[in-house]
Amino acid sequence: MEVKGETKKASVGTLQKGSYIVVDGVACKIVSTATSRPGKHGHAKVNLMAVGLLDGKKRNLVLPGHDHVDVPIVGKKSAQVLSIAGDMANVMDVETYETFDLKIEDELKDKIAEGAEILYWIVLDEKVMKQVKGAD
Repeated sequence: MEVKGETKKASVGTLQKGSYIVVDGVACKIVSTATSRPGKHGHAKVNLMAVGLLDGKKRNLVLPGHDHVDVPIVGKKSAQVLSIAGDMANVMDVETYETFDLKIEDELKDKIAEGAEILYWIVLDEKVMKQVKGAD
């Protein structure tokens, strides 16, 4: 499966709880890891339980400890809300002045307002609104 967006390779054995990983083309956060001992003729296996960063779905992965996997590079950036239309907000990046539309997440609907500054993540070429600054 081809993964789009910025990723880097990492050894499965070095990943810990809280690390990010790409599972089935979806960026996920690892919630638990378990390593089995190597067998008589085999390698240690790593059992990873991960939750999708964007969809919240649980995914399980069992791999040899020496395998390499894709790890997404999560870009965290700030933007200012220019306008709101329904559940979409037109925002401008505070560094590049690029304007684009972002979906307003359900838990942010009552906090967001025009002119507010937000934090958004870029994960595998997808932009996601994560929080409204100063509203917490």
